[in-house]
Amino acid sequence: MRATTVCLSKGFWGRSIEEFKRLSNIALNLEGIKGPSGPLPLHDFHTPESLDETKVMSDVDIGGYSKVALDWIPPSSEDNTNGHARFHGSISTALPPHRPEIQRSGYAAWRTLDRPPTLFGRALWNIDMYTYLAMRIKSDGRSYFVNVQTESVVPTDLHQHRLFAKRPGEWETVLIKWNDFVRTNHGFVVEPQTEMLRQKVRSIGVGLTDRVPGPFELCIERMWATNDMSEGEEHAEQPVAREGQLKNKQGRHINWSDK
Repeated sequence: MRATTVCLSKGFWGRSIEEFKRLSNIALNLEGIKGPSGPLPLHDFHTPESLDETKVMSDVDIGGYSKVALDWIPPSSEDNTNGHARFHGSISTALPPHRPEIQRSGYAAWRTLDRPPTLFGRALWNIDMYTYLAMRIKSDGRSYFVNVQTESVVPTDLHQHRLFAKRPGEWETVLIKWNDFVRTNHGFVVEPQTEMLRQKVRSIGVGLTDRVPGPFELCIERMWATNDMSEGEEHAEQPVAREGQLKNKQGRHINWSDK
């Protein structure tokens, strides 16, 4: 039997051994019964190589004019003692002149790449035993969305939630309940809503779709899954109904308290 190219690729066996260790620890610590022994790291930007595991997207893909970049910022005693990523650019709502079928423009986003396969198959995050997504961020106050993609039956489905920053211009840790994410497709809320496939998370990222022309900047240090409410200074739970940017197919804006 001939080995496949994937099996012979650099790092395959190393990733497989790490996955075996992870699964063994879950079994030995009885985490399936007792619950997780600690937080689950999802992605951090502490090193320059962390950018290699992400990709950026914008309306340039459809002929638009927004500008976007994801840069690595080294540690600094004045700002952040760990390295972090700077998601920045400028939103333009100008439509491509030679593509009349394009009626909307003005977005930018980044996400983690699909994780490479292991001996145990496609590498996915299982966040089923965790309550919150935690993110260490410094926002400019614009209306960003967190995007989560799973092994959904519909590949273009996303689960989204507003990234509510309470202290723009300052570092803060925001917690978002996994159960509060809304299933969407191409920017519209899908009805009926179905629960996120929490055992099969492919990628996590952030997008800006408010279509407000001008510069933007969001700094991200790391993301992780946790059950510890005390890890975050702020929660994304909003007691007051807020009209969001997401719409259903009838054009009605979705309030976050409607979920």
